[in-house]
Amino acid sequence: MHDLRAVEDGQDLLHPTVHLPLFLLRRVVVAVLLEVPELAGSFYASGYVDLAAGGKIVELRLETVVGLAGQLGTHVVRGYRGSAAPVPGEELARVGSLAVNTTAGLNRTHRIAVLGGDGIGPEVTAEALKVVAATGVVLNTVDYDLGGRRYARTGEILPDSVLDELRSFDAILLGAIGTPAVAPGILERGLLLKLRFELDLFINQRPFLFPKNNVDCIVIRENTEGTYAGEGGFLRKGTPHEVATQGSVNTRMGVERCIRYAFELARSRARQHLTLVHKTNVLQFSGDLWQRTFNEVALEYPDVSTAYNHIDAACIYFVESPQRYDVLVTDNLFGDIITDLAGAVSGGVGLASSGNLNPARTGPSMFEPVHGSAPDIVGTGKADPRAAIISAAIMLDFLGETAAAARIRSAIDATLTPSSTMPAGPTAAIGDHVASLV
Repeated sequence: MHDLRAVEDGQDLLHPTVHLPLFLLRRVVVAVLLEVPELAGSFYASGYVDLAAGGKIVELRLETVVGLAGQLGTHVVRGYRGSAAPVPGEELARVGSLAVNTTAGLNRTHRIAVLGGDGIGPEVTAEALKVVAATGVVLNTVDYDLGGRRYARTGEILPDSVLDELRSFDAILLGAIGTPAVAPGILERGLLLKLRFELDLFINQRPFLFPKNNVDCIVIRENTEGTYAGEGGFLRKGTPHEVATQGSVNTRMGVERCIRYAFELARSRARQHLTLVHKTNVLQFSGDLWQRTFNEVALEYPDVSTAYNHIDAACIYFVESPQRYDVLVTDNLFGDIITDLAGAVSGGVGLASSGNLNPARTGPSMFEPVHGSAPDIVGTGKADPRAAIISAAIMLDFLGETAAAARIRSAIDATLTPSSTMPAGPTAAIGDHVASLV
């Protein structure tokens, strides 16, 4: 055993009350102690386990334990040097680019920043929180006034002081951003993109599950690079000779960490299949980087079958036979487009959820429905809150509350059956119905 505080590839973790080497398997390893039967009786109320007397060693394969949002929850122990116990709420284990919450599922209260935002955002977010409360999971929520109303009132979008406050939360639950009173792009760049970049939310994960059409797939979209990085500008703007450029920024680090996340997710699913979507026949530089990186990482995952689709072909396939897909990975722009199409063939935008994830957990991840603010139906009770509710379930998964998340998903599934008694509205009634099913 070695006393290790840093947690890096190939190193052990050690807590004063824990002797637990976590062996490196395919460069990233985490252990789900609560899932190991022989350890179940060794846990203290604080969430730590005393293995010193038995000298036990636990070695688990990654696909059985890794906490991928929307899929699995994990519990591991952070390595500390000395006798001081870690501060509650700070128990994270980190290996490479992944980190996991060690106190999740241990009756912990999660601190959540709630950004209701604009339009129907506050309405659907209220129902999502109602359903989470029905599971028994305790959330300590703080509401933030961000979006079009604040911008119109103060001219502020996301002050640095507010951004610093948001960094301290376990997660962010967002309703919707956008109002006709503010020109398109201002709030998107100043709030949504700024949060993604500043909090390094490099994975956008959007699940599509619609039993009626046998659709069960997840799109992994790179979330901080590509054409959304903001590279470009104008020359001679407003003249007949105007020039506008919009670059696509793709780094090996950004591409690889996204692809590697997608492979890990595909490995954890039953079909174990991953499709890369791009446009390599035309985008010869960015496409080449994505294809080469995909092929190289694939060598480390022989158990995951792979495919490649051009983005235009993928759009056809999503209309003709979306059942062919399991996990897809693509860049920022293509992911933005293809996920709207995927939502259209899997129940509509009322079911389209998402997680903007920081898998390294260096800051909070953000969870939101993707239907937009829908200003034309604000206050009418016509908004379907289920996308927000599913987004909250993804959040619970990421926080380690997997049992509660599963109950919410089962409740949502029940609303999609022919025998469902879910009311057509209003919004609050739908929320009440889902909450009664969890």
